[in-house]
Amino acid sequence: MTLAKRKLTFKSKLNATVMKFYILILMLCISILSFSQESQQNNIAAAVMAAPEALREGAMVYGYDGNGNLIVLRKGTNDLICLADDPNKKGFSVACYHKDMEPFMARSRALRKEGKNNGKIFKIKAEEAKNGLLKLPKQATALHVLSGPDGKYNVATGKVDNAFYRYVVYIPYATQKSTGLPLQPVVNGGPWLMDPGTHRAHIMISTPKN
Repeated sequence: MTLAKRKLTFKSKLNATVMKFYILILMLCISILSFSQESQQNNIAAAVMAAPEALREGAMVYGYDGNGNLIVLRKGTNDLICLADDPNKKGFSVACYHKDMEPFMARSRALRKEGKNNGKIFKIKAEEAKNGLLKLPKQATALHVLSGPDGKYNVATGKVDNAFYRYVVYIPYATQKSTGLPLQPVVNGGPWLMDPGTHRAHIMISTPKN
């Protein structure tokens, strides 16, 4: 075989090898993209399980990217916002709330990202609400939470296993006198008023785990 033919044969083999490599990379990218899309859909499906069934389809959903930053997984068409489970935290927890609660919720997330603890966050938000810097809902506003230390979204059933509902109705500055509610649950799962008289006053209803 002449030198020219050898060079041509080598070049052909090299081109074939490079082509196979590109095809392999393309297939890998398609596989990763497909997995990412499926994972995102599962995160959305799990997040909206905290919402009333009639509001799930139109709820806006926030989730987390690979760096733990909050991103929009799906735009909404109604007044509900849902938060997907944070993969960097133990257990399972998703929540949905009325859009009027967004300034209140977003401020907590921002302060927590700064490293503030719950006590500090409460004080800062109380002062900001007092000074009109933090917008609070003008009406009773609901937050729905589905959580559990062993909770997990079941892809096969489309439900969340080992998680329990907690309902919170925010009524800023409400008191026991203005609501007639107890300050501790009278029965298991019964409603009670938490943080009465403050910007974070809310009715708690935790469903029994059984």
